[in-house]
Amino acid sequence: MKVILNGEPKECPEGTTIEKLFDIYKIDKHRAAVELNLQVVPRKELSARMLKDADILEVVTFVGGG
Repeated sequence: MKVILNGEPKECPEGTTIEKLFDIYKIDKHRAAVELNLQVVPRKELSARMLKDADILEVVTFVGGG
């Protein structure tokens, strides 16, 4: 199935969770905030939230520094 991740089309298998998508595309879930179809997803729901074809995700990763 196809999803849109930060404006880019990406492929993932049916039944993929947001957490699994992070694993596939090497995104650190501990340093990320996620919006799925214009709604913020709490971190505790990443492993349970199943993706559907054509879902749109925006992921922002936090970077430390000063």
